[in-house]
Amino acid sequence: MSLEPIEPRHALELYLTDRENNVSEATLYSHRSRLGHFIRWCEDKQITNLNELTGRQLHEFRLHRREEGDLAPTTEKTQMDTLRVFIRWLESIDGVETDLHTKVLSPTLSDGDNVRDERLEPERAKEILNHLQRFSYASRPHVVLTLMWHTMMRVGEIRAIDCDDYDPDEQFLRVAHRPDSETSLKNQSRGERYVALTDEVAELLNDWIANCRPDVTDDHGRKPLIATEQGRPNTTTLRRDCYRYTRPCEISGECPHDKEIEECDATEHNKASQCPSSLSPHALRRGGITHALSEGWPMKAVGNRANVTESVLSTHYDSRSEKEKMEQRRDYLDDI
Repeated sequence: MSLEPIEPRHALELYLTDRENNVSEATLYSHRSRLGHFIRWCEDKQITNLNELTGRQLHEFRLHRREEGDLAPTTEKTQMDTLRVFIRWLESIDGVETDLHTKVLSPTLSDGDNVRDERLEPERAKEILNHLQRFSYASRPHVVLTLMWHTMMRVGEIRAIDCDDYDPDEQFLRVAHRPDSETSLKNQSRGERYVALTDEVAELLNDWIANCRPDVTDDHGRKPLIATEQGRPNTTTLRRDCYRYTRPCEISGECPHDKEIEECDATEHNKASQCPSSLSPHALRRGGITHALSEGWPMKAVGNRANVTESVLSTHYDSRSEKEKMEQRRDYLDDI
């Protein structure tokens, strides 16, 4: 096989462009982020042509990521699995040697290792949302974090909603897959659904639309429900809202990590994710799902609202103890 020279960063852009019509924006964002570590490592190692990439170098990168990132086994596996997909794609365009992807190794997880437990606890969610209600009412972060917690939506789904998808009279949101106008859903048409809202959340949306939402359209002439002055925000903007307001210092003015707030890098613009206590949008989603299950919601109802199968809910989202599950089942004893 005759290989064609290709520079690492150019290869990544070609890969993402090739996949953008087949996967959601959230998946593209994740792959760009994970593979970015590999591209920067190649540049540090002065690897300018991926034709020369070897299995030994791939192993060296794996060790580098494990040590530099202090990665948990689940995170290491996710990153290396994504790299394997990328290397296999490179094989298809004659960018690396045939079967090089088989030399990308990742951890074998034992039972329970693949279950994440990072989530926003109900008490902390209440504290954050109360703070936003009082000091930043109907701001974009207030609306975004409220929807993450109460609707259990993915961040890409929240971004995709238009003003026309909101029914203020019947108080619901429509989640729609619109790949032709750059708002695809993770589960594509299987992710489409209607999500009911409480009176309080509907009132917040009404005030956001009436008083705070920028009167803008996106590049396709649609009116995004969550908007910035530039139009429809990207998911990075919404993630930053989440990271910022889940920092303890943002709410309490105190740091649980014994840092001087004025000197902490995590207080700088776009660096909130560096705070050890800040949480991702997925942690809010997981927290909202776990809270609903703990409050006695039927698993099928939670799954339909959050667009998650019951098996995935049970494995990855249900953080109740076995005793807590037993006590909730006790409520049905009177019906026997």
